[in-house]
Amino acid sequence: MKAKEFFGKFVSGFLWGNLLAMVIVIFLLALGVKYGLEIYTHHGEGIVVPKIEGMLYANARTLVEEGGLRIIVSDSGYNKRLAADCVLAQNPGPGTQVKEGHTVYVTINSPSSPSFAIPDVVDNSSYREAEAKLMALGFKLLPPQLVSGEKDWVYGILCRGRRVSTGDRVSIDAPLTLMIGNGQYDTDGEIEYIEPEYKLMLDNNVDEFEEIVE
Repeated sequence: MKAKEFFGKFVSGFLWGNLLAMVIVIFLLALGVKYGLEIYTHHGEGIVVPKIEGMLYANARTLVEEGGLRIIVSDSGYNKRLAADCVLAQNPGPGTQVKEGHTVYVTINSPSSPSFAIPDVVDNSSYREAEAKLMALGFKLLPPQLVSGEKDWVYGILCRGRRVSTGDRVSIDAPLTLMIGNGQYDTDGEIEYIEPEYKLMLDNNVDEFEEIVE
């Protein structure tokens, strides 16, 4: 085969026609995949998540499910200013576009205030330490009650006039009063004096002298 004939095959119309057909087929396949996936995944289409915060859960559920979405309670909280079983928070937030069937997770307001166990602060920490631990749990503290003892040392906790101990569960709505030392000690009690041991031993060993009369 001569060189002219060999290179002539590359410039023939048949070869270029095949190449052009392959390019067109590849281009059409790419377009088909792109738009096919968009149609399959509903690209550009979405449902706007409604605002349900502050609504009662029953009403929120109806609204969400009517829009083609699902709703699941993921957590609970407590806000005494809101009604029980109302939605405190939602995820995704209102206005977010999601696909049909997407789940909206909500936090529901508890009907009663939560309670926590009293931490080990009695006779184990100063007033500042106990105050920080209790307030971190959400407890409210009344002005402390001063008692005889080491200054600012915690000797007890009162809840509505009743003394509570470590581990007792108390509602965070119930204010607490810390009993702390005032730096003074009670000296009104009777003091019992005990004679030194060495003096008692001397008293027991006293010789009895016999008087001799001449």
